Amino acid sequence: MTKWKIVVDSGCDLPQLEERSAELAFVRVPLTITVADQVFVDSEDLDIDQMMAAMAASKEAAQSACPSPQAYREAYEDAENILVLTITGGLSGSFNAARVAREMLLEDKPEVNIYLLDTLSAGGEIDLLVLEAARLIQEVGEFEGVVEGIRDYQSHTKLLFVLSKIDNLVKNGRVSKLLGHMVGLLNIRMVGEASDEGKLELLHRPRGHKKSLQAVQTELEKNGYQGGRMVLAHRKNDKFCQDLIAQIQKEYPQADIRVLPTSGLCSFYGEEGGILLGYEC
Repeated sequence: MTKWKIVVDSGCDLPQLEERSAELAFVRVPLTITVADQVFVDSEDLDIDQMMAAMAASKEAAQSACPSPQAYREAYEDAENILVLTITGGLSGSFNAARVAREMLLEDKPEVNIYLLDTLSAGGEIDLLVLEAARLIQEVGEFEGVVEGIRDYQSHTKLLFVLSKIDNLVKNGRVSKLLGHMVGLLNIRMVGEASDEGKLELLHRPRGHKKSLQAVQTELEKNGYQGGRMVLAHRKNDKFCQDLIAQIQKEYPQADIRVLPTSGLCSFYGEEGGILLGYEC
């Protein structure tokens, strides 16, 4: 029996949580991505390159599926205090599955402390929340204090996304074929944010690399970023990450910026070159 456990779905890009105390376990419950007749489980050993190649080759839209309540119920085992952080309910049923599993757990073990957080986000912002949760567990240690701390922290974080490709959105019918063609033809980027309701909202359509960097900088400044922690989760877009870091550190040399490859699920949403950037504000 461990004292603490953080449970996430694969909307979190962290395959493991290295910076944690001996009293804390970390469990990642994978979603699945279906491409034509292939099913990819977003576990630590997923070949994301293979999945992305299959998505690009398929004429059909790829689909994601949330974990089952039973998968979450198994993840909750053997812990006294549990924090569960899921991808936004606006994109997935993962939070609802986690909630059903919580009810199952408490029927069997009513003494367990368990708190569910719909992050209303994905990618880099979830990564930030998980890192902060681990810090709070180590420094606060008391369940209600940790819950209060992570809820307060969530109110001071945001997510920006930058999409270079929107092929799967076109295949899903979420955006028009014309817009998808224009994005590719004119080198347009889609820059947006996760809203307070957990929906992904488009803010800018800059053309080219430099203007997309400028759009991100504009949003960071507008929302009060002052050099705090940031997680840049990206799908094979090192150049954007490097250039954005250099741009930020000109003004905020102390900025604590972590770069991670996107999970399978976040690669599915962000597509090739996509960025899911979480930051403190």
